Formats: sequence, structure tokens, C-alpha cells
Amino acid sequence: MLQHEITEKTKLLDENGNVLEPGYAKKMLYEYNRENVAVSKALLKEWDYYYIGNEKAAICLTIADMGYIGALSATYLDFTVPTQITKSSVLLFPMGKMRLPRTTEIGDSHWKNGKVEMTFTNDGKVRRIYGQYPKFGKNKEDLLFNIMLTDFPEEGMVIATPFEKQGRFYFNEKINCMRAEGTFSVGDKEYVLDKSDALGTLDWGRGVWTYDNTWYWGSLQTRLEDGKTFGWNIGYGFGNNHAATENMLFYDGKSHKLDEITFNIPQKDGKEDYMSPWTFTSNDGRFFMDFTPLIDRYEPFDLKFFAMIPHQVFGYFTGKAILDDGTVIEIKNKLGFAEKVRNKW
Repeated sequence: MLQHEITEKTKLLDENGNVLEPGYAKKMLYEYNRENVAVSKALLKEWDYYYIGNEKAAICLTIADMGYIGALSATYLDFTVPTQITKSSVLLFPMGKMRLPRTTEIGDSHWKNGKVEMTFTNDGKVRRIYGQYPKFGKNKEDLLFNIMLTDFPEEGMVIATPFEKQGRFYFNEKINCMRAEGTFSVGDKEYVLDKSDALGTLDWGRGVWTYDNTWYWGSLQTRLEDGKTFGWNIGYGFGNNHAATENMLFYDGKSHKLDEITFNIPQKDGKEDYMSPWTFTSNDGRFFMDFTPLIDRYEPFDLKFFAMIPHQVFGYFTGKAILDDGTVIEIKNKLGFAEKVRNKW
């Protein structure tokens, strides 16, 4: 595959809303010129998603303006007694009113829907993630969170992917392995995130998609025995990736490009068996992982013509990955996730 790298600042879209130069970058070099989106605002999708945690517990938080529907979503995960709770506060026709930032480099995201409120601030040096989700728990306990992210890595993964249909595009940045500290709680149960072992990942997306899509995504962030951070972003199935894939290793703040990754999800009775062990392989011989599932975050919403059917599976990875210079990184039982999602909207 070509793996075309963008190394200079460039606008994302031409005057017809198509990606000017498909490819990937290690930093935010694309300028997201929202004014050149050439379709209805009802089709423009924008979201900020954070995954923050350690080996014991984690929280996922999303502010999403998807055109004709918006959401404030939260997931709480306890890996010691495998448990997850996911809830979303939905609003109709935000149509850009959330004013989510045009870049990951600086800018704030905030929205309140009823009593559910989320704020994500970013001054370029510190990210603050705070808010509340009343009546979130199984017994209507409140979810509260107040977290700070620092030590942004020098490099991440930026991808600009076109679709075959004119005016459609997928623009995304993943920033893994930010240092996290703070707390989140569900009722009286409080989780303390210490900067010695807690990390945060940002999934920042903007785009106009075609109607029916299935994508695969996997992510990991951890500290190795020498104290350096290591992780990855892997995925495919979304748009025309002839110019580049979004597969990337992250080691000590630097990005290392991979070619194609395959998610080998086991089958049972002709269907995916998400809770049996998976494997992951690469065509360039640089990524081999076994994956033992722990929690399947399966929260389907299916009206047939409008559907969100996610299997986000959290579990433990064991295997090896090879950096650009040939260095082999071996990991054993490190917590991460992999997912297969189908959306029709």
C-alpha cells in the first residue's frame, strides 16, 4: 500500500468537499476547513471521545454532534470484577450548535443536555475533562468525573480518508498515552487515577460518511517495564484507504507506521464469537497479537433504517510489534480494546 505521508500544512477539503490530499500524518498538519463541506449540515458528523484509565478501571466520555442527532455518552468499566455501564443522553438536530473545535491542538468542547453535562478543555498544554451524569448507575447513582491529561506525545496518528461518493470524507486523529490523573465516581464508589499508571487516549473525528458502514478499530496504551509509554491505533473498513491506513505504533511519544492489519475474530455457528480469543496479524510482518476478551460492550440501537451496532471488546493483548528501526516490543497481558461496529445513518 502507498502509505502517503503528509509532511506540510495543507487544507483538508477542496471547494467541492472532497479530500485534497488523502494520506496520513504524525501531527495535525491538515486544516479542517468546515466551510467547504458540500452537503447538508445534517450529514456532518463531529465527535470528541476520550478513553481514560488504568489496568483496574476506565471511563469513556463522548461529546458528539452528528448532524440530525447529538449525544453525551459515558461508559464506566471495572476490570477487576468485569462490569460496564453505558448510557447516552440524546438530543435532536444539533446541526453544528455544539461548535466542536476545528483542531486537536487547542480548543474546548462543552454541552449540557438536561442535567447531563460534559466539558473538555484544551489550552495546548493541559486537557481538563469534567462533568456529571445524574442517575447513571444501576441503582441511579450519579457519575461524576474530574480528570486532567498532560504530557501530550510529540506524535500521533492523523488520517484523511475519502469515500467513493463525492463530498464524503473521514478525518480523524488519535492521540494515545497522555498522562492522566484525577477521579471518577459512581455513587459512593470512587476511582482514583494516578499519573504513575493512568493514561488517556483521544479519538477526535470529523466527517461526512456514506449511509451504511462497518469499521474495525483497536487501541492500546500502557507503560513498559522501562517506564516508557507504548501503544497503538489499528483499524480498517472505512472509506477508500488506497493512500494510507490508520495503523500506527506509538513508542515514547513517537509514531511508527504499519501497513495493513487483519482482525481475526473467531466464528461460532456462522457468527462472530466476540468473547473467544482473537488474533491480529499484519501483511508487513510487524504486528502479531493474541487477544483474550474480558468485557463486550454491546449496546445496540437498531431501527433497521437507522442503526448503531457496536461490539467494543476490552481484554488483554499478548504478542510483539516491531518499530520502524527494527526494535521488537513484546507485551504480555496488557489491557486494550478492539471493536467491530456497523452504523446505518
